[in-house]
Amino acid sequence: MRDLLWLVPLLPFAGFALLIFAGARMPQRLAAFVGTGSIGIAALLSLLIARDVTTTGTPVFSQHLWTWVRVGGFEPAMALYLDALSVVMMLVITCVGFLIHLYAVEYMKKDEGFGRFFAYMNLFIGFMLVLVLADNLFLLYLGWEGVGLCSYLLIGFWYADPANGYAARKAFVVTRVGDSAMAVGVFLIFTHLGTLRIQEMLLTAQQQWPAGSALAITAAALLLAGAVGKSAQLPLQTWLPDAMAGPTPVSALIHSATMVTAGVYLIARLHLLFELAPPVQAAVAIIGALTLVIAGLSALVQRDIKRILAYSTISQIGYMFLGLGAGAWAASVFHLMTHAFFKSLLFLGAGAVILALDHEQEISKMGGLRSRMPFVFWPFVIGSASLSALPFVTAGFYSKELILRSVWSAGTLGPWLWLAGAAGALITSLYSFRLVFTVFYGAPKSPVTGQTGMPMVAPLIVLSVLSVAGGLAAWPSDSSGQGALSVFLSGVLPSVAELPQGGLDLLLQVIAATASVGGIFIAYIFFVRSPELADRLAERKGILQLVQRFWYSGWGFDTLYDTLVVRPFIRFTGIIRNDLLDLFFEGAAWYSEIFHRLLSATQTGRMRWYALWIAAGVVIIIGVVVFR
Repeated sequence: MRDLLWLVPLLPFAGFALLIFAGARMPQRLAAFVGTGSIGIAALLSLLIARDVTTTGTPVFSQHLWTWVRVGGFEPAMALYLDALSVVMMLVITCVGFLIHLYAVEYMKKDEGFGRFFAYMNLFIGFMLVLVLADNLFLLYLGWEGVGLCSYLLIGFWYADPANGYAARKAFVVTRVGDSAMAVGVFLIFTHLGTLRIQEMLLTAQQQWPAGSALAITAAALLLAGAVGKSAQLPLQTWLPDAMAGPTPVSALIHSATMVTAGVYLIARLHLLFELAPPVQAAVAIIGALTLVIAGLSALVQRDIKRILAYSTISQIGYMFLGLGAGAWAASVFHLMTHAFFKSLLFLGAGAVILALDHEQEISKMGGLRSRMPFVFWPFVIGSASLSALPFVTAGFYSKELILRSVWSAGTLGPWLWLAGAAGALITSLYSFRLVFTVFYGAPKSPVTGQTGMPMVAPLIVLSVLSVAGGLAAWPSDSSGQGALSVFLSGVLPSVAELPQGGLDLLLQVIAATASVGGIFIAYIFFVRSPELADRLAERKGILQLVQRFWYSGWGFDTLYDTLVVRPFIRFTGIIRNDLLDLFFEGAAWYSEIFHRLLSATQTGRMRWYALWIAAGVVIIIGVVVFR
């Protein structure tokens, strides 16, 4: 089955081609079949390939398709590489992507751009598969830029609203900062190591670059900048909350299972390079710890249901960065997988609520939906419980707990990083169940005007099961005591050198579990049992109100960048608006317009004149040949 690996990314691209070229002529039902069916077949192929990998005992497979170009020593190949890490990523992308596509069939059925929407979604998944299956950094960067393009198209899908266009441009420009640094890092690697093949590059780097060398640190730092941009981590996290302007299925796909996890995948894939740069690896952990706390506090005071989940995504990716920086490579990939399940579930549940309430997103105008939307309420509770790492019964508990256990032993910073993670667990539970209790409990505040059909309910049920059963991957599969997923990834990602033992390990687990349960209990007190406490807290003036506004604004990062970068840039462009360079281009445009008018004058529609000019041209060509 592994010989069919090339079909996995090809199918979404084929679906995109059919949908984009057929345009509005394709009936909606056929467009849904092409868009969803291509991802469904890719998911089925991925499952068969994964079974083949696990049963044959030879998990590494490389497939060379063709060589793009040969220029000196630069020979980038269109080649795919399959190992345990890419298998996990491929399964997450295709299987969760298929469920989101199925959900979107009903969600988008009244939209005029139905076919265009599925074309963009297919293109996005195709590029994401190229990114995670790439054999070399050239192809990986192609997929990296492709998902950036698709995020722009999908976030700004409803382009008639200028705010949506602004959000799309913001996402594209902010991530471009990191992408540019990453491109420089790729150039540096090729210049000094002479190859872009990932496995060969990592081996050469270990041989030529001593740990802590300037080149290793520089290359890792540049690649980290790219990861920070795509995964919306400090200081490039500002684009993701505004990206909620896109349709809800877009939020579920891009901001839970695919694009924002690209940075996590990049660091995990190149973990040997980051191990050669200890300061950069430590920076990964610090960035993750700061991001998870800052974003969690921002989620705590948001009022838009999708923006709460957006800040939650930033925070959870922060946990993954925290684990990567601590050397808990497999634990971070595990959390990436469980996060794809429960965060997709929450976004799709939020989309069902928004659709039922006639596109209302303000949670203060919701309430009492528990009995009116039970098929959404229970999946939403399960997703929130998994996000909150409810002990023992949710997948999120096992993945987050494994990260926190690993972080404690990460050098002198370990206890401080663990403290940030434990605080984040409390904050996560608090904002997650604030959302549950506000939206589904209390008195109804808005009429339910829409119904949720089976195409939307079925993905919620499947993702609910995965948000619970996904924790089985942490159960020991052999005498080593490691979880099944960790054992599967052991040939690609090293295990944590040391974990807390005995009483200390038990104490850390109890504290983390208490933080998760405690956050749920506090949310119950404030938003169910005594909601007047939350009202009084929100109405208080003074320093508390200023703090709430500060958190609500995303800690003022947008204002800071607007003051330091955007406004000075706009003023500068106004100053140089009529400089010589602009005059040159304006002159070129003027000459183009003149020549266009002259050429247009020759298009008279009179066949005799056309024949005369053709004959004259033939005579001139023959004359040139003869007299030359």
